[in-house]
Amino acid sequence: MKDVFIVGVGQTPVTRDAASSARELAATAIGDALRSAGIENDAVDALFVGNMMGAVLDQQQQMGGLIADYAGLSGIEAVNIEAACASGAAAARMAFLTLAGGINQVAVICGVERMTHRNRDAVTDALAMAADRELESSRGESFVSLNAKLMQLYFDTYSKSAKDFAPFAITAHANAAQNANAVFHKTISLEDYLESRIIVDPLRLYDVSPMCDGAAAIVIATGEIADRLNANQPSVQIAASSAATSPVALERRDDMLSLEAVRQSTLAALAQAGMTHDDVDLFELHDAYTIMSALCIESAGFAPPGTATEFAKNGRISLQGELPISTMGGLKARGHPVGATGVYQLVEGYLQLSGQAAANQVANAETALLQNIGGTGSTVVNHILRRNA
Repeated sequence: MKDVFIVGVGQTPVTRDAASSARELAATAIGDALRSAGIENDAVDALFVGNMMGAVLDQQQQMGGLIADYAGLSGIEAVNIEAACASGAAAARMAFLTLAGGINQVAVICGVERMTHRNRDAVTDALAMAADRELESSRGESFVSLNAKLMQLYFDTYSKSAKDFAPFAITAHANAAQNANAVFHKTISLEDYLESRIIVDPLRLYDVSPMCDGAAAIVIATGEIADRLNANQPSVQIAASSAATSPVALERRDDMLSLEAVRQSTLAALAQAGMTHDDVDLFELHDAYTIMSALCIESAGFAPPGTATEFAKNGRISLQGELPISTMGGLKARGHPVGATGVYQLVEGYLQLSGQAAANQVANAETALLQNIGGTGSTVVNHILRRNA
């Protein structure tokens, strides 16, 4: 396999308005990424787009070809990859494989989603298409209700309460407050968290990521090209890419509080990169809900079952902590434009390892584990980034 590097990144601010179309958001992010890389449009071999709901909310298929046209890349191979909320990372994995396998030398990955131009019920229904239709969504379940079920089960199994989950939300908001591209710039306290309204018991407002719009893009290249482009700055390699699945429906899993696809894909990525858990400097997990933060930390192997809420206390997940998470605000506070989320994680991981994360910089960060999830842990895609001097 050939070595693959991120050589340029771009992102639009995550917002909760629909001022720009999906194609406009994507073209902006791609243009910024190409300029960041110093690569001309005609040097790009392929475009891989991550988008979940364009066909439903915008009545638009062929997002790959459409975005290629508006980004000035018309004529190249261009496809859309759909894997629910893991669409962005799944697109990145497909692009990575074409470079690692020697098929392409330069590829662009763009994640894009526009959600706020439709009413909340329409978006909730569209998101529920990623649940098991027969066993979950046709019975009235949404991802809010499914995650509420997981959180209540966690409470009951491990004798936890709402305040135990507060550090996840507090940390995300503290980090987003320093990120100009985040949708929320408000820090919150324990009291704010506990006094926020109940969405679906026991989920509170600050347990849930917002519906929003945004696009992010990265340019990846093989080692020979990356060496020329990164001559004056540290290079950031995609050291591993892995994916795994679990049953889509919660009721078809042996243990609903153990995300088996998270466990499998994390171990596969670490093995591919030749790393252990102790080698991970920061973890961009899929904190669409605070319960998912806890389950990801445990299922990925950073804490035993039932202990993630203890692990999160005393600043251990802060920018200065033992395992920084949500370093730019995460899904919870940077925002979660679903098909774009996995690419935002890759952009942010690149900024951290190249020393460009400004006020959110994790000191001496050399490795980053990025984890993007579709559904309630049913499709999981991991990437490990490594800084090379």
